[in-house]
Amino acid sequence: MGQGDWHVAEGLGVVKVLGAMAIAAAVVGMAGRVVGLTPLPELAFGLFPQNNNRKKKKKVRVYMDGCFDMMHYGHANALRQARVLGDELVVGVISDEEIKANKGPPVMSMDERVVMVSSVKWVDEVIQDAPYEINAEFMNKLFTEYKIDYIIHGDDPCLLPDGSDAYAHAKKAGRYKQIKRTEGVSSTDIVGRMLLCVRDRPTNESPVHASLQRQFSHGHGGSPGTSGGVGTRVSHFLPTSRRIVQFSNGKGPRPDARIVYMDGAFDLFHAGHVETLKAARAMGDFLLVGIHSDQIVSANRGLNHPIMHLHERSLSVLACRYVDEVIIGAPWEVTKDMITTFNISLVVHGSCAEENELRNREIDPYKAAKAAGIFAEIKSPRNITTSTIISRILTNHEAYRKRNQKKEESEKQYYLSKTYVNGD
Repeated sequence: MGQGDWHVAEGLGVVKVLGAMAIAAAVVGMAGRVVGLTPLPELAFGLFPQNNNRKKKKKVRVYMDGCFDMMHYGHANALRQARVLGDELVVGVISDEEIKANKGPPVMSMDERVVMVSSVKWVDEVIQDAPYEINAEFMNKLFTEYKIDYIIHGDDPCLLPDGSDAYAHAKKAGRYKQIKRTEGVSSTDIVGRMLLCVRDRPTNESPVHASLQRQFSHGHGGSPGTSGGVGTRVSHFLPTSRRIVQFSNGKGPRPDARIVYMDGAFDLFHAGHVETLKAARAMGDFLLVGIHSDQIVSANRGLNHPIMHLHERSLSVLACRYVDEVIIGAPWEVTKDMITTFNISLVVHGSCAEENELRNREIDPYKAAKAAGIFAEIKSPRNITTSTIISRILTNHEAYRKRNQKKEESEKQYYLSKTYVNGD
């Protein structure tokens, strides 16, 4: 056989081998489909180059907006549900001017509201000064500039002053999706709780305070004119283990992680809490947060505290992107045994606190950490507490009275027409 014949034979041999491998791959693939198995990877071992030019799957971007005033776990859960509907969540924080025009003055500033929304671990991007109405112009901007696929809102109605639907354009465009509202909490209800917690304090503004209490104390669970505001004081939130799991990161620290521990009431979770937790997280690899029980908070801050109960406060903290894990019902004192049990490397505490905090001053809760040389105080980035927020409401009494009247009517209509919505 000549040299040319050898080349021909060699070529035919390669062709036969490749053909046999292709047939084998096809047979295995067909068998896999017949018995329901996942097809094996390419069997040509690189002889059949893969198409690397395939288009990557487009990420679904969803948009949700809101005032996010006095942000609570209900807001966080809405953002969690919205994020489930897409790959990236863009959140619009409505401007102060738009809130005033449509609902009344906000309690928290734009800056504070943006800090709160940005801290939620399901949020990818924030748009400041968003409009209250999704009009045609802004909707087009969302679709073209921000590449939004769907606009999300809860099952509660959002109406403009003229009674029209703020999301009418999105619904008409077929780009609207609805989520289930989180039951048992509302900003109006929280205002009522805030006022009840100071009802026994002497104040020069008692007539104003009494008027506000009448306006805010009943919430949706009672009726106007009920005395004492008991309907608001008792939370309507029904905690479930599933909700805790949904908010949890579900991951523990690495064996060599530097674990930072910070405890507190974290009542009426606000921007001051968020930025202090951010500073604490920067001091280690894993941030463990202790949430004091209702009994401990009441014993150290007063009978009408806390405003939000233990599970509500725990969910708000768990939603924060800087927090890795929480202890639900943490003890007041950080003992040596507790430090060992959780392998805590550093115990921190913020410098800004309520004036009535630490009533039981005989006991230093951080004595063991100080003795071990692992205690540090964080300079709180913001001088804000629950009491300062209450003061804002008292100062602007008439405006909040009118705001509550508007909100009260819409809340009433929601519960009258409420139907079951599949979602979580």
